[in-house]
Amino acid sequence: MADPSVQTTPTPPRQQARADAVADTLRRAVLAHRIAPGTKLTEDELGSALGVGRTTVRDALRALAHEHLVEIHRNRGAFVARPDKREAVEIFEARSLLEPRTARSAAERASRTDVAALRRHLAEENAAMASGDAGHAVYLSGRFHVQIAHIANQRTVAQFVETLVLRSSLIIALYWQRPSAMCECHAHDALVDAIAARDGARAEDIMSGHIVDLLSGLDLAERPAGTVDLAKALSGL
Repeated sequence: MADPSVQTTPTPPRQQARADAVADTLRRAVLAHRIAPGTKLTEDELGSALGVGRTTVRDALRALAHEHLVEIHRNRGAFVARPDKREAVEIFEARSLLEPRTARSAAERASRTDVAALRRHLAEENAAMASGDAGHAVYLSGRFHVQIAHIANQRTVAQFVETLVLRSSLIIALYWQRPSAMCECHAHDALVDAIAARDGARAEDIMSGHIVDLLSGLDLAERPAGTVDLAKALSGL
């Protein structure tokens, strides 16, 4: 595999659009835990599964490496990132510093439209879990946190939160010890209620406890990397 981290010429717009679509598909598969941390992402297999060429796959992998979802090793290829135990703790500590205050700001700024969107999101999240689609529920759970950051109208913080949520999904895939990897529904319900009531202090307190609960649900024992049929993992996305 050529080293995707090296690019000498600009990518044409049409090819970039295809690469963005491939990156989005892979991102959703990783966040939904269809592809486990440590999985090797071969250009030929991905290209065959998604109906694109190796150059498009390479551009998509480069974009995901920039997001730290993929690690690219010269002469070895690309792999879904595997955060270690130290990073796992640091990621959730960073979230505990950012997200409670963001939840307060969201409560102070949220419109009725924002609250309605959050409630629709929760309904979709709950429906995914009820149908047994835990992977999609995990994805939606992460997006819920990002949505709150956007409601707070803090663009820079929202970008940080989105990056942290991406990394958190990998950490949960590796280290989660509870039966469900989805954020506890009652915490999200309580957050929306606090935001709807414009109770910033309550929203901040709930989010703080929620992040602590997520960290406490991790079992930081090392686990071996698995293998996966990429075509099957990417189907339907």
